[in-house]
Amino acid sequence: VQLQASGGGLVQAGGSLRLSCTASGRTVSRYAMGWFRQAPGKEREFVATINRIGGSTYYADSVKGRFTISRDNGKNTLYLQMNSLKPEDTAVYYCAADPLGVGVPNGSEYDYWGQGTLVTVSS
Repeated sequence: VQLQASGGGLVQAGGSLRLSCTASGRTVSRYAMGWFRQAPGKEREFVATINRIGGSTYYADSVKGRFTISRDNGKNTLYLQMNSLKPEDTAVYYCAADPLGVGVPNGSEYDYWGQGTLVTVSS
């Protein structure tokens, strides 16, 4: 499956962005999906994950209550709604697909990755 992330940009602190990740090649309903991010000079970190049918989600503590992960399997698309953005949310955001379908925070379980979209939050 090929993943294409989009929707990043520059936003002021307190603002909102919605990221999208469109899949091609195989139906995204086969996979659990996740969002990860990597800030400059830091390691990649888990953000959120959602299982195959969207009935179960899990978030990093740092984004809980501010970010919402969702999916539309009919459109083969994953979303990340980001509200109340903070400067520390600045990073390249990656979407990823996990063939096990459960949705876990461990990036090594994800076999397919998008190219990333940059989110910059100014203070």
